[in-house]
Amino acid sequence: MKPSRYWRNESGAAMAEFALVLLPFTAMIFAIIYGALMFYANQTLQYATEAAARCYSVDAATCNSTTAVRNYAAGRYKGPNIGASFTATATGCGHTVTGTGSFPINIVVWSTSIAMNASACFP
Repeated sequence: MKPSRYWRNESGAAMAEFALVLLPFTAMIFAIIYGALMFYANQTLQYATEAAARCYSVDAATCNSTTAVRNYAAGRYKGPNIGASFTATATGCGHTVTGTGSFPINIVVWSTSIAMNASACFP
């Protein structure tokens, strides 16, 4: 068999191309999924913070202390587990609640954690 014949033979080329494309494609799929989860976590953190600030300002029976406000906000947060924690103060623009969390990202070849913050004030 001549050596030039090996260069024209394409059997197995699809498998080699698939092996080269598999890792970037998988990383892209996981990046899209984690991006959507991160957006969802951020939105639910913001919702829980706003609801707790309103409760702290309006509903004195339910949210009568900073501990009650933190528990109320933690109960309103329904997103992924980001270790959400809330603080409440009655200074500044009115009743302020701040929520923080850390969203872990573990994509195929990359791992990091992104800090999330939300703040709401209700007079």
